[in-house]
Amino acid sequence: MATFTTKNLFIPLAVSALAMTATANAAEDEKFSFDFYGKLNLSVQSSDDGEGSEGELKSNASRIGVKGDAQLSSDLKVVYKLEWQVDVADLGKSNNITSRNQYVGLSGNFGEVTVGRRDTVLKTLQGDIDLFSDYEGDIKAIFEGENRTSNTVSYYSPGFNEFRIAASYIFSEDDMIDDGVSFAVTYGDDELKRTDFYLGAAMDAEVDGYNTERFAASTRVNKTVLGLIWQQQEEVDGTAEADGYVVSAKHPVGNFTYKVQYQMMDFTDGDENSIAAGVDYKLGKNTKVFGWYTGRDLDNINVEQRYFAIGLEHKF
Repeated sequence: MATFTTKNLFIPLAVSALAMTATANAAEDEKFSFDFYGKLNLSVQSSDDGEGSEGELKSNASRIGVKGDAQLSSDLKVVYKLEWQVDVADLGKSNNITSRNQYVGLSGNFGEVTVGRRDTVLKTLQGDIDLFSDYEGDIKAIFEGENRTSNTVSYYSPGFNEFRIAASYIFSEDDMIDDGVSFAVTYGDDELKRTDFYLGAAMDAEVDGYNTERFAASTRVNKTVLGLIWQQQEEVDGTAEADGYVVSAKHPVGNFTYKVQYQMMDFTDGDENSIAAGVDYKLGKNTKVFGWYTGRDLDNINVEQRYFAIGLEHKF
């Protein structure tokens, strides 16, 4: 017989309570917004991590969340987001749900300030350049800096002629580890809707044990979107220094979108590189099927890894 505990019911009850509160408040205040959203992404995957091949069903960062804002005055509003990752393929019980971005803050003419758990501004610099995010081709497989940090205060400025600055301050809970700082400057729209190109530069200091510098750029040539990321990284003690880059391209043809991406990181004891290629087919506004291949050659540890997947994604 299944056993239900307060812990099992907490998140569903919390989401339901928020939804009912939002509905009631929305009826009283037209300046209140609320969105319950999610994404289900599953694939059948063949994985060879260098020690043999196996087939598996994978949940690729499937998630649910609530987000919204409420107007406090003519020039000030509160903003919030609560998001959880849900493994709908493998892990169950207490391992089924894990935290993602979860924060609350204030937004106004000064920009936006939030407190909680949030992606660092260096991580968000990539925009849509990483075409295989949440898959095996995700740049985090080789690059440092893909951090979502707790105990974080984040600031995003308003736009000044398309220029923006952003910063994350991460409080350390360990007296032996310094607080971390992430800082970024960007120009343009990372979705390339308002501007013809996007540029950004960012740095991490003492974040997750690394100091990192990253530069990102993207543009559209006819219908093809091209992206570039360059990165330099080292551990805070000055060891494990490395630098590398990512180049990506995607091109739509009807309901198809073709994607390719190459990544390389040069370490003192050898290179790590990754090539990924794939195609998405749009079945509807929020639904697609996809297939991709990723190959990684880790020369510094003499390992070759190969992955292939076919899957389905639906957003709501």
